[in-house]
Amino acid sequence: MKKVILSAIAVMAFAFANAQDVKYGLKGALNVSTFTGDTDGANLKSRIGFNVGGFIEIKLSEKFALQPELLYSDQGTKFTNIGDYLDGDFYTGDIKFNLAYINVPVMAKYYVAERFSIEAGPQIGFLVSAKTKTKLDGFSQTVENDIKDSFESIDFGLNFGAGYEFTEHFGIGARYNLGLANIAKTEAGDNTKLHNSVFSFSAAYKF
Repeated sequence: MKKVILSAIAVMAFAFANAQDVKYGLKGALNVSTFTGDTDGANLKSRIGFNVGGFIEIKLSEKFALQPELLYSDQGTKFTNIGDYLDGDFYTGDIKFNLAYINVPVMAKYYVAERFSIEAGPQIGFLVSAKTKTKLDGFSQTVENDIKDSFESIDFGLNFGAGYEFTEHFGIGARYNLGLANIAKTEAGDNTKLHNSVFSFSAAYKF
């Protein structure tokens, strides 16, 4: 992890040293997230969340830019129609997993046309909180539990996306985050693997 951070710092230093233009901005996005990995047999539903934060666009040439971002991201998934026995009685219900991350993507952007760009880059995420909300069929109460200790504190993935700028200041984008790290904290002998999977649809303003 230390090597990754040092490499990112070196890339950023090189980018600023060679920048033709630097712009700052704010962005917000709608997240559509779920888990992938060892989920066979689970009835997963996508969870709607959001992300919000800021970015720096470092223009290296007319066509190429580097864009580091700092985002608060609300994501997770929903398990529906789960059933199990408790004290001899069988219950069914839904469990919503609410995970919050501070994500730091570093995107390489290529302007295919004057206003249209495609992008790709790595992302590191730091887990802020992880909770479940459980609702059993036939009961009105929802039970919330803190499960942060069940998840790894750091996530890593790759982003792919595209964007369109309507004006010099305002643009929209779509992005997919492919989680590569196993976010499930497991004990010895447990090979369960879970990965984040997030589609984002954003609006951004550059100053």
